[in-house]
Amino acid sequence: MSNINLGRAILGGVVAGIVLNIGEFLFNDVILGAQMREFFQRFNVPEPGGSFLATATLLTLVLGIVIVWLYAAIRPRLGPGPKTAICAGLLMWFGVYLYSGVINGMILQMPAKLLMIAIVWGAVEYVLAAIAGAWLYREA
Repeated sequence: MSNINLGRAILGGVVAGIVLNIGEFLFNDVILGAQMREFFQRFNVPEPGGSFLATATLLTLVLGIVIVWLYAAIRPRLGPGPKTAICAGLLMWFGVYLYSGVINGMILQMPAKLLMIAIVWGAVEYVLAAIAGAWLYREA
């Protein structure tokens, strides 16, 4: 088993993180913008500001790097290519998006339809990000 090419994992991870950030912006601001504003008003919570957005963007870039690192880690067993990238994306989606989405959705009493839309959106987003990042990854 060879070592992970950290430079390529970071490069691919940044691309994956950009895909995730674009997906999150489209979903939360463009598609659900009105519902998000209503949600904040209903719970009397201020809309996220610049520091939140900067932190979320940075953490999402880190998630992209972790997805590609995971791809590189499982690649020797599953082989290079989109199938392995999809596995890495879905593993991260489960641990990050599905788990926290369901738990937070239940706590915040999110409508089931909206929760399901978010979960499906996240699955597509994470798979596309993993494929994009894995496309740039090469072994050391």
